[in-house]
Amino acid sequence: MELTGPIVLAVLFGALLHASWNGVIKSGQDKSLDTALIHSLGIFVAVPLLFFTGPPAQAAWPYIAATTVVHLGYYIALAGAYKHGDLGLTYPVMRGCAPLMVAMASHALIGETISLGAWVGVAAICIGVITLGLSRASLHGSEAQRRKALGFALANAVIIALYTLIDGLGVRASGDAAAYVAALFLFDGIPYMVLVMWQKKPAARRAALAYMAGRWRIAAIGTLASLGSYGIALWAMTRAPVATVAALRETSVLFAALIGTFFLGERFGWQRAMGTLIILAGVMLLRLS
Repeated sequence: MELTGPIVLAVLFGALLHASWNGVIKSGQDKSLDTALIHSLGIFVAVPLLFFTGPPAQAAWPYIAATTVVHLGYYIALAGAYKHGDLGLTYPVMRGCAPLMVAMASHALIGETISLGAWVGVAAICIGVITLGLSRASLHGSEAQRRKALGFALANAVIIALYTLIDGLGVRASGDAAAYVAALFLFDGIPYMVLVMWQKKPAARRAALAYMAGRWRIAAIGTLASLGSYGIALWAMTRAPVATVAALRETSVLFAALIGTFFLGERFGWQRAMGTLIILAGVMLLRLS
C-alpha cells in the first residue's frame, strides 16, 4: 500500500469537507442539536446509496456495530468541546492527538508498519495541529471554560483514534468503501438524536424541533460534507496505510482555522501561521517517504 498523489489530493479534499461540517456545528446556537441533526439526516443519503451499492460484506457488520457505539461517545464529546471552546482551539486538539495514537496502535492491531520518514511526517502533523490549537488566538473565554473544552477535546482524540482503527479494519473487511460508509451512516446518527431529545423536557423538545426546522437546510449540507469526508478517508484506507491517511486527514485543521477566522470571527495569529508551516512540512514528508 502506498500514499500516491491522487490519494493525497482526495484526502485533502476530504479534509476540507470535514472542517466545513464542523464549522456548521460551531456556527449554531445549540451544538448538541446541530451535531444530532447533521448525522441523523445521513439516513436519507445512506438508504439510496445502499440500494446502489448493496450491503457490505457480512464480515464488516461487527465493525459497523462497534463503531456506531464509539461514534455516540464522539458526538457527545464533540458537542461538549464546541460548547465551551472556540473551533480554533478544540478542533486542532481533537484532530491533532489522534493520528499519533493511530500510528502507535496500528502495528499491534492492524499489522501495519510505516517508514521512519512517515513517522516523522505523522509527528510533524500532530505537532503543527496542536500548535495551531494552543495559539493565543484560540484562548478565548475563562480559564474554567478552556479547561472544560480541552478536557472534551482530549477525550475525543482517544475516541477518534479508536473509531479510526475500527473503521480501517471494517472497510477492508467490507470490500466496498461506499457500502461500508452508507451502512455506517444508516445507523450512526439516530442514537445520538434520541439521546439529545430524551434529555430535554417536553417544552424544550418543542423548541428543539422548531430550531431544527430552521437549520435543516444548512445541516443537510453538513451531512453531505460529513459523508463525503469520511467516505474518502475510508476509501483511502483501503489503498494506503491507515496511520498515514489518518494523519493526512487532520490537515483539515488548516481549513478549520481559515473557517474560524473568516466566518466565525476568530483571530489568526503568528502561532497559527507557524503551526500551518509545520503541518505542510509533515504532509510533504508523508508524500515523499
